[in-house]
Amino acid sequence: MKEDHAMTQTFVDLDVRPILLNGGEPFSKIMEAVERLAPDEGLRLYATFKPLPLFQVLGAKGFSPEAREIEGGDWEVLFHRTGEQPQAQEAPGEGAAHDDSGWPEPVQLLDNRDLDPPEPMVRILAALETMASGAVLCALLDREPVFLFPELEKRGHAWQCGPDADAGTYRLLVRVGG
Repeated sequence: MKEDHAMTQTFVDLDVRPILLNGGEPFSKIMEAVERLAPDEGLRLYATFKPLPLFQVLGAKGFSPEAREIEGGDWEVLFHRTGEQPQAQEAPGEGAAHDDSGWPEPVQLLDNRDLDPPEPMVRILAALETMASGAVLCALLDREPVFLFPELEKRGHAWQCGPDADAGTYRLLVRVGG
């Protein structure tokens, strides 16, 4: 660990590339690592893609990212403590509509199972851009899309997500806001 920022800060290394390459979701491991950081520590994350949604999630916890592409198209991201008070953050989906009574039937269905991150999130956000306000999208996913929730909130969309009747599938409903 070395000094990498204006204020003295050491970094705890976390390599989530093996999790991603095996089709897993590393979000819980990342959040566990962040919770264990000492006040003078930041996080050095290694991933197979630039984890843009994580920038906002950890930004709300008082971290700023410094990302650079490394060998093989992988990414190293240093999450520096900013010294700012972390914002209170709701759990994923909190504040979004969870009761779909009164919601129209979905006008579009996306089957995003068997896709590697971040492709499901990219496809969902792209589809939402083409939909009318109030329209509903249904997406099927292999895992809970925790990185997607802050993006949906930022864009003013309501959503609900939970395990589908099909074991291992998450069903996400998004009502276009705005």
